[in-house]
Amino acid sequence: MFDIEHGNHGTVICRGRLDAAQCEKAEGFLAGLEGATTLDFAGLEYISSAGLGILLKTQKRLVADGGGLKIINVNNHIHDVFRYSGFHTIFDIRAK
Repeated sequence: MFDIEHGNHGTVICRGRLDAAQCEKAEGFLAGLEGATTLDFAGLEYISSAGLGILLKTQKRLVADGGGLKIINVNNHIHDVFRYSGFHTIFDIRAK
C-alpha cells in the first residue's frame, strides 16, 4: 500500500511502499507539483527502481522550471538505495 498527500506547510507526505504497482498513483500526484517541494519520507518503508524513476522524472521537470525536490526524514534503508543508485547527488536528501 502507498499513500501520498499534501501535509503541513506545503510538504508532501509519502507512506508505505512506492513500487511499480503504485507508480501510476505517485506519478499522477507528483505531476501536479510546481516549484520547490519537500517530500516527507518518514512513513515510507520501501522504494523500488520504478519509484526512483518517478522521482527522477519529477525532479527533472521541477529543476527545469527553477524548482526541485527536497526529501526529508529518509530512513537508513531508503537512504542506502539513493546512495547506491547515485541519486543522492541528484536530490537534496535529509536523513531522520
